[in-house]
Amino acid sequence: MSAPVRVLLADDEHLVRSAVAGLLDLQDDIVVVGQAASGPEAIAVARKVSPDVAVLDLQMPGADGLAVAEAVHAGVPGCRTMIVTSHGRPGYLKRALELGVRGFLPKTASGAVLADAIRTVARGGRYVDPELAADAIAAGESPLTPREADVLELAADGAGIEEIAAKVSLSPGTVRNHLSSATGKLGAANRHEAVVTARRLGWI
Repeated sequence: MSAPVRVLLADDEHLVRSAVAGLLDLQDDIVVVGQAASGPEAIAVARKVSPDVAVLDLQMPGADGLAVAEAVHAGVPGCRTMIVTSHGRPGYLKRALELGVRGFLPKTASGAVLADAIRTVARGGRYVDPELAADAIAAGESPLTPREADVLELAADGAGIEEIAAKVSLSPGTVRNHLSSATGKLGAANRHEAVVTARRLGWI
């Protein structure tokens, strides 16, 4: 019999993490070797225990799941990564795949589906939730330039023009131009509407 798949679970919601660990412990061929409640902790634990698969929540304090995946790929080369999220936006899926993440599924997935996805990823395969994949294809590529996305994201957090300008080292006029361009590309009436659209599609 081959060795069990060694898994790291990272999720800042303790109840969710404990429940998932309990489900996976019922599998004969999967063993949870580490848990983490934040992005930096996930990176540290991955380096310490060298899991076969790291199952990462997308939204975590300190560093999101995508940043953690990137760090794990660099620091623990033998570890494959998966994202499990309640934020299944198309832009996140595309970014995850670009970073080399091998699995992407919603938190609504059953324990059996998660276990199968972990096995698939551990074997070097890829598992992407079919519905999320279809949504990503339908959404298409983001029309925003990286700079427009940066400026819109800062606007989403409530920053004013002057504050955004200081943070991205641009003039206030240039920031206004970027916001105007992003709003126009998204067919929005104003920057607030543009933020809602961009976030829904995972483009910021």
